[in-house]
Amino acid sequence: MTTEANVESADDTATQTQIRAIQEGDREAFAQLVGQHYALMLRVALRVTGNSRDAEDVTQQACIKLGRSINTFRFESTFSTWLYRLVINCAHDWRKSQARHQHDTHEQDIPEPGSELSPDSGIRLRQVMKAIEALGQSFADTVVLVIGEGLTHREAADALNVKESTISWRLHEIRKRLSEH
Repeated sequence: MTTEANVESADDTATQTQIRAIQEGDREAFAQLVGQHYALMLRVALRVTGNSRDAEDVTQQACIKLGRSINTFRFESTFSTWLYRLVINCAHDWRKSQARHQHDTHEQDIPEPGSELSPDSGIRLRQVMKAIEALGQSFADTVVLVIGEGLTHREAADALNVKESTISWRLHEIRKRLSEH
């Protein structure tokens, strides 16, 4: 086993211990868990919503949902896989609730805070994301996890609750459709 695998295994063990403490009512452990994963949650929310203001709201909702649903975590997948799914679901719920209340009148932010993209790159990136979203939300979620977050096809499949081959097919379709543009 490599050193990296040992660190990952130790992190998994520490996270599992922390989650068990939370499930037994340890509020401090919950605060620590949120602190450790808040940046990841915000980053995923930003990539799904494309807007920092909405991403902050989604992340807050995800923290609330995490608090309410941590007792349902059964250690059948990694915590990060479960957390990705939770944040993506919160982002979808947020979009649905916002669509009922207003039309989207603001431009998407550049997906990565502090990014130094040129205006032309930002415009192209928004065009690419718009084309991907036109394929369906599941395609956009796949891009967020595989390309944005660097997950493997297996990890993304676990987070999205689909087969690994579905992730591969989605990415193939995205590349094919984008090359047609």
